[in-house]
Amino acid sequence: MASVLYQSIETLSRDKGIEPEVVVGAVEDAIALATRKFYKTQENMRAEMDRETGEIRAYVYKTVVETPEQVEDDINQLTLDQARELAPEVEVGGELRFYKDTTPLGRIAAQMAKQVIFQKVREAERDTVFNEYNHRAGEVLNATVKRLEPMDVIFDLGKAEARMPKREQSRLEQFAVGERVRVVLLRVDRAAKGPQVIVSRAAPGLVQNLFQSEVPEIYDGTVSIKAIAREAGERTKIAVQSRDKDVDPVGACVGMKGMRVQSIIRELRGEKIDIIEFSEEITTFAEKALQPAKVSRVSITDLGEKQIEVIVDDTQLSLAIGKKGQNVRLAAKLLQWKIDIKSEEEKRQEVEQQMQAMGGGPTTPIEQVTELGEAVLEKLIAAGITTVEALADMTPEQLEEVPGIGEKTVEKISVAVRHYFGQYEEGEERPAVQAPAADEAASESEGAEADTMNKTPEAILAEAAETGTAEEVDDTSSEEIAEAEDEASDAFSDADAREEQIESDNDSVDSLVNESQEISDEGIDSDGSDRG
Repeated sequence: MASVLYQSIETLSRDKGIEPEVVVGAVEDAIALATRKFYKTQENMRAEMDRETGEIRAYVYKTVVETPEQVEDDINQLTLDQARELAPEVEVGGELRFYKDTTPLGRIAAQMAKQVIFQKVREAERDTVFNEYNHRAGEVLNATVKRLEPMDVIFDLGKAEARMPKREQSRLEQFAVGERVRVVLLRVDRAAKGPQVIVSRAAPGLVQNLFQSEVPEIYDGTVSIKAIAREAGERTKIAVQSRDKDVDPVGACVGMKGMRVQSIIRELRGEKIDIIEFSEEITTFAEKALQPAKVSRVSITDLGEKQIEVIVDDTQLSLAIGKKGQNVRLAAKLLQWKIDIKSEEEKRQEVEQQMQAMGGGPTTPIEQVTELGEAVLEKLIAAGITTVEALADMTPEQLEEVPGIGEKTVEKISVAVRHYFGQYEEGEERPAVQAPAADEAASESEGAEADTMNKTPEAILAEAAETGTAEEVDDTSSEEIAEAEDEASDAFSDADAREEQIESDNDSVDSLVNESQEISDEGIDSDGSDRG
């Protein structure tokens, strides 16, 4: 029959989930240490417990060597001759035991033994927990809330305690002691002082497990979960795919009247869930992942870096981005691609800038802004600002960074640029516009030509005779008259050629405008969706 001490050890082992031999070994080590401390010796000490009587005996053991030359430790080794004087049957490599009396051990020795026992039992318990849960990472466990700490929640897993840190909790959840919940096992932290099993309620694996429990098609493999992106307490996006063409994966997850997904939402304390159909085509998958926003078109910008560009209508941009960027962030996690979202207007401006850059764009020397003055022009040119367009695009803050440009000078520059482009505020005087001499001459020429067109040939000849510009042609030969007519014809031909060139230039401008419009509308069909 086992002793009372051994029965107590068995009870402790069952409570801690460890083997009784571990506790027995801890008790023997503690007694050996306490005995050595009591006798103040450096000899090797052991202890053994009799399971029937409960008696614990401590002894010193010495190893037997053959010759004196082999003795390395005089305290813990004996030669063969010395050993056979005490025990004739002993052989080389054997041990001799010298038992010590443990009855004089006092209160201090007992307290030391108690501490050693507790330490050994604690280490054994932690090893047992590590071996039990280390290989179960990602598994969903049923747990009971044991206690609530300021930042953490402590759960009882049955065989061990688990800790859920603040970062692994959902902001929507509040727990009560004794409440049963499902948690995901993240890892086992062997170095932790408290509970070493770390669990989570924010991991995507929890949502996957809940869908497997609620949706039979997922449990039997008809519908598979391809990807999950989650922000605990806010929103989850889950992509599903059906292996049976007759089974709608989204409908199976939602259930009749939404019963299946509503059950999961209640388990997650009201967290929103978006269920979308998975597609191997990344552009189609991206369009669905950004729901509820409507996408105009999707294009791959960098296949190696996994980056796509998404164009949405101007009214859909905020919806596609989501609150604090949540919608596009979850979509990027779901796709494992980088997403660049732009509105139609932003894309149109980008195309126009690219076209302008390809054509070189208009450039006007900054010296054309005469109101700036020589000193300001020198400072701007020294800073690399050489065109009116570059100056017009700069902000007041950027201008103030130019050496020698202050706040008042910035105002002067702003007014000068405004005036250059013909923008005057109310009360500002516009400079008087004087027609150049060439323009006046042209005006007079046009007036004279108009008058000539309204006169008869006889009147023209009469005026020519009065001004002396008329010439006698009676003596002019027919050949000379033909040459004069050819020269007049050539002059009209040159004018016609210039007019044709102007029309050709206008046609080129119209063609460029049409091409830019086609580029902007490319990929959009009649209902505004990208079907490519």
